[in-house]
Amino acid sequence: MQPPTSVNSPLLPIPSGDRSVAGPLESGEMPASSLPVGRLLRCLLRFWWMPVLTLLLGLAGGLAWVHWSEPVFVSKASMWETVKMRLPDSALFSEDLQNVIGTQTELLQSRTLREASLAWLRSSTNGVPPIPLGKNALPLPVSIRVSASGKSSVFSIEASSANQLFTQTYLDALMQTYLDYKKNIRKVISGDTLASITEQVQHWERDLKIEQDALMSYERTNNLAILQEEGMVQGGYLARLKTQLSDLELEARLLNAAAQEPHPSAVPLAASASAPAPAAEAAAPGQALSQEVELLRMQRDQLRLLLRPQHPRMLKLEASIQRAEKMREIYTRQTHEQWTAARQANRVKMENLLASIAEWETRVVSSNTRLAEAQRLKLNVQRVQSVYDRLVLMVQNVGISRNIDQESFAILEPASPAKRSYLREQSGFALASAGGVVMGLGLAVLLGFRDDRFTSASEVNSALGDALVGMLPQVRRNGEAALPLLALDDPRHGYAESYRSLRSALLFQGTPGQRPKTLLIASAMPHEGKSTVSLNLARTLALAGSRVLLVDGDLRKGHLHLGLNLKSHPGFAELLLSTTSPAAALQRDILPNLFFIARGACPVHPGDLFLSPALDALLKRWRADYDYVVMDSSPVFAADDVSCLAPKVDGTLFIVRNHQSSSRAVREALDLLARRQARLLGVIYNGADATAHSYHYYKYADYQFTGKTA
Repeated sequence: MQPPTSVNSPLLPIPSGDRSVAGPLESGEMPASSLPVGRLLRCLLRFWWMPVLTLLLGLAGGLAWVHWSEPVFVSKASMWETVKMRLPDSALFSEDLQNVIGTQTELLQSRTLREASLAWLRSSTNGVPPIPLGKNALPLPVSIRVSASGKSSVFSIEASSANQLFTQTYLDALMQTYLDYKKNIRKVISGDTLASITEQVQHWERDLKIEQDALMSYERTNNLAILQEEGMVQGGYLARLKTQLSDLELEARLLNAAAQEPHPSAVPLAASASAPAPAAEAAAPGQALSQEVELLRMQRDQLRLLLRPQHPRMLKLEASIQRAEKMREIYTRQTHEQWTAARQANRVKMENLLASIAEWETRVVSSNTRLAEAQRLKLNVQRVQSVYDRLVLMVQNVGISRNIDQESFAILEPASPAKRSYLREQSGFALASAGGVVMGLGLAVLLGFRDDRFTSASEVNSALGDALVGMLPQVRRNGEAALPLLALDDPRHGYAESYRSLRSALLFQGTPGQRPKTLLIASAMPHEGKSTVSLNLARTLALAGSRVLLVDGDLRKGHLHLGLNLKSHPGFAELLLSTTSPAAALQRDILPNLFFIARGACPVHPGDLFLSPALDALLKRWRADYDYVVMDSSPVFAADDVSCLAPKVDGTLFIVRNHQSSSRAVREALDLLARRQARLLGVIYNGADATAHSYHYYKYADYQFTGKTA
């Protein structure tokens, strides 16, 4: 824990007329308090006996529980998945091995097997001891636990109860009952399955007979062999007809092409060769005439180069050409008529052939339809026959499996003699110890949360917003009734230096302004050391040469006069009531510049005196006559005197005491002073633990001046 950084920091200036709370708390808002780790650790160190006590109580409770509880005896056995011959279709009775552990556990712990095992023990005559009874007059309960090792088909079974002999016999009976129960279940399931399959066999047998009758009835009215032969013949003849139709279509395309030629007689030889016979015969003379005409024309063209047109030879050649052309025209007209007749004959043949093809296609479709219906009936018979055969085979397999032992589990090791188990006692002791420690720590932490008293200066700064201006260490009294006041050469080095540090905080301010002269020392609750702080602070200021007036402002229970060995009256009360003079109320201390005014005689309503104009007049006079006026007061929550007095002084120093001042109470008191427009100069942390590692201030006593030189 780090020491506070604001112990020696100067106070903020308090401007005249400013009625707000000065310093870090000037807004009047307190930061939220928390539970630091350091406080929690100190709380655990403080209440270390609580976890120890709860631990002892937990152990005592565990011992009592072990003493009064019944002992536990454990017997172990094992079963394993046997290797047996698997018959065909034996998978009808397979088990899900992935869930076998959970299934066995639930089954072995079931009420059905427990009652069956107890019945088996009652009916056994092999020297089995009687079944012990529990406290409720029922058979003694036995706990069952099933476990399996990794990558193994061996299952361990543990039985535990309060009776040693009964635990072993019950585990043996349970395993045997388990195997018998599975066999009976197999027979029951086989019987139900066999009845269901038999019913299905009868149903499919009826369907098979219906399909067979339909096929036989169809075959009686249709000769399938003749239908197949007719279908083959009709198909072949239809194919030949379609081939002839293809030839006629080719011939029609050739005739159409020849008819479209301008001179049919000039048809190429290849086309004429493939044409029908009449047309080819008619085309041969026409081709010869065309060739003759072409030859004559060629001769005429050659003779024109040698002879005149009127030459007899030329005239004769012209007459021959005309005669040949006329003959070619005659043959051309005859050939065209022959081509037309051939096309008409071809068209008639094609029409007749198409009619025949349509007729034979109808016959072929009819034959194929009857053959397809026969095939459909045969397939129906085969389908129903296949299902019927499988069901019959399944009936046979179920019947065989029902009477053959195919149990996959067997007893590997019978139940061992039951032995006493201390696992429950060990677990109980461990839980009792852990519970006791946790309960003790929880109570200590709960006290730490509920106890919000300050335990370090850092907690004060954290809770009050770095408002700490002084830290006073705790000093032992050494058997004295009251703590001695500070002296000029006080041997308590750290204690004296802490007050000098507080004095420096008042003397040296960080910013220019009017220094507070009238100081009020306040606290939230009684016994927080404000009276001692008032006395020692006034003496410290006086030792520095300041003219100091110490006033006991606690008109109810003020006792500053006891610490100074002076009179209690007349004093402050008489001055406020104007029943005495200031000189009569003023007393002198052994220090030459320290003056004191006691509380005086307590009036009936002392708080009303702080509202009188006499107080304002006194404060004004004291500010003029003294350098500092230090006033003690009553606690904030003891009376309303402080809330009336604090707004009229220059500043208030608030005292919090280590391990005594509550954070919540201090925050409420400071909030009350803030609402009353009091000026808070800072917080003084009183009674700090000087032996703590976090306390670093004024521990070096060798720096104290003793008047001797080295």
